[in-house]
Amino acid sequence: MWEYEHAIESDATPAAIWRLWSDVENWGNWNADIEAIELRGPFATGTEISMTPAGQEPVLLRIGDLVEGELFVDEAEFDGLLLRTMHRVESLAGERSRVVYRMEITGPAADEAGPQIGPAVTGDWPETMAALVAHAKG
Repeated sequence: MWEYEHAIESDATPAAIWRLWSDVENWGNWNADIEAIELRGPFATGTEISMTPAGQEPVLLRIGDLVEGELFVDEAEFDGLLLRTMHRVESLAGERSRVVYRMEITGPAADEAGPQIGPAVTGDWPETMAALVAHAKG
């Protein structure tokens, strides 16, 4: 298994973060790497998301888990690998929040492929998360 986690704290409320996450079709407003995105149903466990990263082919994601206002997990499968990205928002004192993104890559070739694929996917997380909380505050 390959894993990576990044967290930031913000003055944005957890509810404001959740509003942006649940508005999937507007993720491109705060995530510069998204060229196009389509939510194929409600923002709920089992729903598919077609996301096209800038300059790349579309990636099919599935919402593997969702706890309203707290957590959602998107999953992508290819070449025998499962890429799970957990997005979690936690309440802190004074209407503040802690935002956590965590990726886990599992499967028979995860130990070999994870170190190449993982950083390519997670490399922009600090900037993306900073843009997310900036939009949530603004």
